[in-house]
Amino acid sequence: MVWVKLAVPNLLNDLLFLFQRLNWLSILDLGLVTLIFFAILMMVRDTQAMVLLRGVILLVILLSLLTSMVNLPAFSWLVHSSLPALLLAVPVIFAPEIRRGLERLGRAGSNTVIWNPQSAAANLSMQQAIKSVVTASARLSARQHGALIILQRNDSLQEYIHTGVQMNARVTAELLLQIFYPNTPLHDGAVIIADNQLVAAACVMPLSSSGILTRSPDRQMGLRHRAALGISEASDAIAVVVSEETGSISIAHAGRMIRRLDSERLENILLAFYRPPDLTSNLGGFFRRVFTKPGNSKRQED
Repeated sequence: MVWVKLAVPNLLNDLLFLFQRLNWLSILDLGLVTLIFFAILMMVRDTQAMVLLRGVILLVILLSLLTSMVNLPAFSWLVHSSLPALLLAVPVIFAPEIRRGLERLGRAGSNTVIWNPQSAAANLSMQQAIKSVVTASARLSARQHGALIILQRNDSLQEYIHTGVQMNARVTAELLLQIFYPNTPLHDGAVIIADNQLVAAACVMPLSSSGILTRSPDRQMGLRHRAALGISEASDAIAVVVSEETGSISIAHAGRMIRRLDSERLENILLAFYRPPDLTSNLGGFFRRVFTKPGNSKRQED
């Protein structure tokens, strides 16, 4: 333990030397680096990469302490030689999380639907479409018929529309009930509503890879819920899902899910997404959307 007695005073002297050299520019420099690491950690929080990232950080800290406290030339050479390869491997390992974080950053300033005061007719049509979605969801819930309804916002969903059957029909509750009637040709997959029209049915959605549903108390949620979360992670669309097992209604947006909704609450939430934006809160909304936790929330557990 002699090396410990020698290393600790040296470490304290080094820290004291660093604090003596601090000035306002150094503090600003450290603050910027801290902010970048904080943003990265917030982006990957509640994802499968968080455990891996925690292990990498712990390994780097242990190796740094070991090489600085103990004079091990061969081991230090091995660590310094493998560090560049580790830095190249990090983007490959965390590619899905990095892409998801950058997509959320790019959408953060434009997640609110652009409001045009002269588009009263389009707004009325959207309200009617929402009422049809709410009515259909309530009736599907009562019958325990599974359904997945996607409402497009700013991000285009053309790549997903092409995977289904083109319809370009007016949104009505009766049409949605017919589409999701069990064992009909179009009941599997999702319905996509864009520009106040039901543009396609039986569409294939990307499945969520965040692992949120596997850690939730209700693990009976199946592919519809995973697809709802997946499309909400890949775009700014709103996903309404009706469970075939329980008949419960859920809504997914921005990688979060609110469960066990009634028709009134569902309608209020959907209408809130299409209200005129509050221009005074855009800056605060930008930072909230960038650093929003894309996982479990209290609303998710009701």
